[in-house]
Parts: sequence; C-alpha cells; structure tokens
Amino acid sequence: MTKAILFTNGRIFLSPLSPGQNAGLHTPPSFASCLLIHNDTILHVGSPEDEPITTALSSGEQVETVDLAGASLLPGFIDGHMHLMIMGQSLTKLDLGACKTLADIQSTIRSYAAANPHVPRILCRGWMHSMTPGGVTAKDLDGLDIPGREGGERPILVDTKDLHSAWCNTAGIRDLGAQEWKDVPGGTIERDAEGKVTGVFSEAANITYVWPYLARVASVEERVAAIQAAVEAYHAVGYTGAVDMAMDEGAWDALQELRRRSSWTTDGQEGIPLRIAAYWLVKPGKNDEENVKQVERAIELAKEFNAETTPDCRIVGVKVICDGIIDACTAGLSEPYEHNGHREVPLWTAEQLIPVVKKADEAGLQVALHAIGDETIKTVVDVLIAHASPERRPRVEHLELSSAKDAERLGKAGITASIQPVHADPAILRAWPKLLGAHRCARAFAYREFADHGAPLALGSDAPTAPHPPLPNVYVGTTRRSYREPDYETTVNPHFALGVAEAVAAASQGVAYSCRDENRIGRLEKGFKADFTIVDMEWEKEKLKEAKVLETWFDGKKVWSAKN
Repeated sequence: MTKAILFTNGRIFLSPLSPGQNAGLHTPPSFASCLLIHNDTILHVGSPEDEPITTALSSGEQVETVDLAGASLLPGFIDGHMHLMIMGQSLTKLDLGACKTLADIQSTIRSYAAANPHVPRILCRGWMHSMTPGGVTAKDLDGLDIPGREGGERPILVDTKDLHSAWCNTAGIRDLGAQEWKDVPGGTIERDAEGKVTGVFSEAANITYVWPYLARVASVEERVAAIQAAVEAYHAVGYTGAVDMAMDEGAWDALQELRRRSSWTTDGQEGIPLRIAAYWLVKPGKNDEENVKQVERAIELAKEFNAETTPDCRIVGVKVICDGIIDACTAGLSEPYEHNGHREVPLWTAEQLIPVVKKADEAGLQVALHAIGDETIKTVVDVLIAHASPERRPRVEHLELSSAKDAERLGKAGITASIQPVHADPAILRAWPKLLGAHRCARAFAYREFADHGAPLALGSDAPTAPHPPLPNVYVGTTRRSYREPDYETTVNPHFALGVAEAVAAASQGVAYSCRDENRIGRLEKGFKADFTIVDMEWEKEKLKEAKVLETWFDGKKVWSAKN
C-alpha cells in the first residue's frame, strides 16, 4: 500500500526565482512550513491550514507525518559539474591534498606503500604544482616503494588536483607504455634533452593517454563499484542529481552496467538513485574530421538516451576543454604570465571549435566549453554567440579569470555560467599573485558580474578536483572565504560574492535549468519529483560551514540518514 508523507514544522525552501533567472545578492530566503508527497511526487507545499493538507489528513488514507523540528528542507542538490567514475575512483586513491612540499609528498607515498603491500599500483590524487615549484620527474617518485619488494617497484601515478596533469615513477612509465607515445595536439609529454619521457603528462596528453589507461587497468567490477561509491558519497552530502562533464566510453559502459544491476526503478525503468545528465568529452583530434566524429558518437548515444527514453540517465551535450589551468600556467591569457613572460598556445582555436559547436548544435545537443583564462573565455563566448542557438542553453565551464567586457557579453547572450566556488577558496590560490599579478587577481571569479548581467548560474564542484559537498561550495561562493582552512583570513574579491538564497537556488534549480530539466526537478513545487535534503542550518552565510545534512530523499524514498 502506498501512503502520503507530510513533512511539517520546518523551513521548506521556496525558490526566489523563475527558471533561468538569478535571485540577486540581497534577496532573502523564503519558506513554507510543510510539504506533502505521495510516492515519488510532491503534492503540495505550503502551510498546515492549506486545503490539500487538511483534506489529506481527514481523508482516512494513511498519512505519515515527519516532524522536521525546525530543520530546513531544500531541493535535492544537483552537482552542476563533476566526473562520476573518476570521483568514485578517487575515494580509494591516496590523498596528497595536505602536502605542502615534495618531501611531504614523498613521505606520504612511502608510508602508504609500506601499509599497502598488496595493491598492484599506487594511485594518488591532490598534487598541486605549487607544492613542487621546481618541477618534478619520475625520479622524484622512484625508491618510495617497499625496499627489496618481490616483483620490483610498483607503478606510482599521481593526479593533479585539477586532473589536468599526471606524474608517475619509472615503473609507471613502463606500465603506461609512455616511451612509445606520440605528441598530441594541445598536450604536453615532458621529455629530457635526449627525448626520453620524464614522467609528467599534461592537458590533452593526460586525457588521451592517461585517462584511458586508468579505465583500462580497472576491471568492469571496479568501475561499477567506483560509480556506486560516488552515488553513495553524493547522497551523504545532499545530492540527488549530477552533471557528468567528461563522459567517455569506459565510464558510460560502467554506468549502464550499474543501471542494469540496480534494484532501483524510477518511473518503471531500471536506474540508480541519482539523476545523471552527461556531456560527452570531445578530445583534440588531428583534424576537423576526427573532432566531428566524436560529436557524431554523442549524437548517436543521445538518440537512445534522452529526456523521453531515459530521463534520469541521458546524454545532453558535448564538452570541450579549451584551455588548461592557471596553477600549471596552461590557461589561455591575453597577457603573459607574470613570473615567466609565457603565453600558452590554445588547446583549441576558434577555427577548430566552430565545426564541433555547429555539428552539436544542429543535432540539438548542448555545448559546454571549458574556459579558465580571459583569452580563452573571449574565444569561446565569440564562438557560442555566433554558432550556438540560445534555446539550446550553451554554457561555459569555470570562468575563473574573465574580463569585465566578456562577463557582460556572457550575461547578455544568456550563456550559462557554470561555476565552482570551491575553486575560489583562498587557501588554494596562494600562488596566483605571483603567476598573474595583483591587477589580474582582481578579476578572479567574477560571479556577481555574471549574475547581474543575466547569465543563468549553475553551481558545481568539479569533483574530484575539489571537495564535492554542496554546502561548503555555497559557503565559499557567498563569503569568498576559505572552507578548507577556516582560520585563513584572506578573502577573494568579496564584491563578486553571491547571496545565500541565490547560491542555494543556483545549486539546485539553476543546474536543472542548465541541462533543460527545470520542469521536473530542482524546485519544491507541486508535481515535481520528491527529491530533497533535510539540513540543520542557519541561513547566514558565515554559519553555512556549520550546516549538517540530516537526510537525503530521492523519488520520495529516504536514501541516506545521518542517524544510520
């Protein structure tokens, strides 16, 4: 027998905006006091005196009542930019995020190797170039394994925090087969004076060679388990949906296998308790034909997996990584880097992007373009305005260092600003003044300008490159202070901050709108899916770091509880 559930005596968050709009810096949150659901659907949001509530309670039908005891009930968060399988795999990798120097990294890996003698490879994450300002090679990781280990040293592979580079030991070079690799457009394989690979791979080289290697050495069981672990980790922090922003064959196959095995059903379909919208990664090819062929694969999959056929696991668009990152000095800048006078060659020129964008747009797919530096942002905004239909809701990912002019152009064109406030955490930006100079740091993470000019906001985490919980993301976006190091007093351009209600809406409704699902999820309204999270929180930006997720509900069922 099905029954209704009434949530009462709480603060039910009501979105302060219409889809595609932003609430503004000073809009206060507004609340209802109760919410009524039946099975997977919201029946009513309002007060206990409302007719739908009184009718349900007096109808004689079974109604379960849940006393929220003053807690807040929010729409289920949707991560607007993440990497599903890699996120799950990262949960078992050695985290180097607390390291400050090369010596710290070496000590951490040496201790892990000794404590884990049976793992076939030592996989690590969280390296930042600022930890190793003098550069690194494979030799820096050699000799860290158990001395005299039978079978010799194991491959050690270290991901940067941002996933744009990888670093391995000599055993890793052999396991990768990297000495045989050819250079790829937009990528760097570091070599010595004799042309031998030294163990560091960046940008397209990392995507083309290292990512497939990691997928290849992981069994189907391991990949399926990684996605399952990611789903569970996301429930624990209040997510009910996610946007995978670099889907490929290995991750897609594992996701479909998990869906087949899952006992969960949504609207009568096999599935998992997390709504997934995926953008197919288009890697730099040798020519336009190779690039467009990848778009055609996305088109093929989207015909099978779309909003009508599989609304909770669908291919919605393509993703292109158009530049690197500032910390590695690979982001595309209009002026040289401050410390070395270097300017990065674009990973994609406008001429290379246009055929990809046009092909995807003409097929009805969305286009998501990664752009961090101001020169690359200008290029991708030019291309999207000229060649992407506004009704497809094109989007730009990251937008870390934009000019004021391009922030305005982005907004006036209605291009979605897909932003990750956790990347604006001051604790990880200590190297920026040296790399960029103070004048350019003053333009960092201009979220307020994007919103005020009209760009729809979609908040994401970029997990596993950054912490995935949504409330710390909202905290950094609204305070511009560090969540990683709460005692660190530095703020990053606080005049670009978001409002609390604005950021919460952008992390739920805004993401739903960004991938054209705003009429079903992202808000607490009659007829919408019963996806929500219950949180013990104060609605003041400085107190958001103390907020605690109590429960997560998906399709009207509790999928996570802090009590358990």
